[in-house]
Amino acid sequence: MTHILKPASRLPHGLVRFRGAVSAVFVGVILSGCGVVNNMIYKTTGDVMQGFSRNHTVPYLLESEDLAMGCAMSEATAPLLMSFGRVTSEPDQLAVMLYLSAGGCAEEQAREHELASLGALRARNAEQAEDAMIRQKRALSLAAKRYHRGWKHHNAFYGKPDASECPGFDDDLGEFIYLAGLLSGLQALNAEIQSTSSIGVPKNIGSTVARATSCLENDKWWGAPMALRATVWSMIPGALPDGEDPFQRLDIADEQGEEAGVRISHVFHAIAAQNKGDHERLRSVIRSHAEAIDETPANEEWTFVDAMATQMIVTISDRMWMENTGHRTPTGKLGTFWDDEKETVETMDLDDLL
Repeated sequence: MTHILKPASRLPHGLVRFRGAVSAVFVGVILSGCGVVNNMIYKTTGDVMQGFSRNHTVPYLLESEDLAMGCAMSEATAPLLMSFGRVTSEPDQLAVMLYLSAGGCAEEQAREHELASLGALRARNAEQAEDAMIRQKRALSLAAKRYHRGWKHHNAFYGKPDASECPGFDDDLGEFIYLAGLLSGLQALNAEIQSTSSIGVPKNIGSTVARATSCLENDKWWGAPMALRATVWSMIPGALPDGEDPFQRLDIADEQGEEAGVRISHVFHAIAAQNKGDHERLRSVIRSHAEAIDETPANEEWTFVDAMATQMIVTISDRMWMENTGHRTPTGKLGTFWDDEKETVETMDLDDLL
């Protein structure tokens, strides 16, 4: 017996239209939802990357003494990490460290160009010296831009520095980054001046930084806040408070830094001595630093900061040696100078033994 298949019964016209509308909405959600899902993924990834970098990458780096690797990392990862600010909150606090380090990279290049220029001048090669000076100023201009970006991110996160209303700090790292931001601001002004260019760094940034250091505990941070403040006092006319002696303050800060194994105050002291043209004091600071790093190991938690201080002291020493001898500080001779009196070797008259 043959069975005849009957066509399926038709759905009511209204239900057909409803089902079509649901399908259209479903497809639309799928297509448009790709962007929503992606944004959620990007935001989550950005939050995770920011949190990991702040809580683990930065502390790990601060325990390292490899400045070159820290420099390479900041230049390579800054665009990636900062781009997450397009999909989540701006990583202002992390940016302070990234741009301070990246600015240091450019400034290190400028120092190399300066040494090349000094060497060329001693060799009486005016064209080569001029070219190196041009490269130095270009590198300093880049450094100033990077430092200034770090300063602006510092202000965005902590608020405009004001000693009368200090920010609240979540932890020691947050307090350290505040100090790093103040240093970034001062470095931005210094690099801009040396580059002879104008990138918009506020000219009152020095006095602003000096006041803001009062928000930090001097004993806790190796004497660095007072050293920074005293350096500004010594460099800016009219900034010195009545009854204060900036170099006496710097001497005290040096003792604190040497004892703590974080000798960044030596750098501020050397800069202040250079600015005053006090060459004997400058030599004394360099000698003290060389002796201190031999006698006291760097603080393990802040090894990077101490290594950075040593690098800058070596740079100052290299400039002095290059100007006077045509070469950098000899290996293993930091703290010595070309005109030091040679140790006399006691000799014995062999004729007396015969």
